[in-house]
Amino acid sequence: MPRSLDGLVLAPVVDQAPGQVGTRTRFTYHEQDGEIWAEYAGGDVVRGRLVGTREGDRLDFRYVQLKHDGTTSSGHCASEVSELPDGRLRLTETWEWESQPGSGTSLVEQVAQVQDVERAGVQ
Repeated sequence: MPRSLDGLVLAPVVDQAPGQVGTRTRFTYHEQDGEIWAEYAGGDVVRGRLVGTREGDRLDFRYVQLKHDGTTSSGHCASEVSELPDGRLRLTETWEWESQPGSGTSLVEQVAQVQDVERAGVQ
């Protein structure tokens, strides 16, 4: 049985394009009965939400976010969950904006310590 994402905090490994999710962004995941959802904030993102499904090690979700400049954007993402040698989880993501041009890939990894979340200023 795959390890649950419920209650885990994850962060991108590298910054994306300016104005998007970056290494200061923190995602707090929830999971129940094949459903996943998360809240995220940090960096250029004031508030973001994602919602979708999990089947085995595959996630499929939509996301929407509000940036500090007052703009909103939304998109779709498919992710593969894997375990790192130190036991933390990694998401290998393929995403595409639906509200604007753009697509790409990213790596998001479980944050090692709660102190990292506090330092990022995520409430």
